[in-house]
Amino acid sequence: MYIAFGFMFAVMLLLATSIVESKVKRVEARTARVERKLDLIIEHLGVDAGGLMPDLAPVHALLAEGKEVQAVKAYRQITGVGLKEAADEVRRLGGTPR
Repeated sequence: MYIAFGFMFAVMLLLATSIVESKVKRVEARTARVERKLDLIIEHLGVDAGGLMPDLAPVHALLAEGKEVQAVKAYRQITGVGLKEAADEVRRLGGTPR
């Protein structure tokens, strides 16, 4: 009987952990999209972000050398965004179009 309760508790704990992890990933993705939109607004307005914008010079240098994969890796390292977001942004910056 105790084993059944323990098993049920473990299953419920795993389910709860999975749900929370899924929600955290969605929030992180939404946050990255919002940050990107804000970056585009700042860029469009020509506002000096005063050091708030990351230095993407290494990414631009890699793109100039045709090293798109390394540019995506560098962008992820600099900004902390996920792979898809980094790949999309590198393409926008001048990498290979989709």
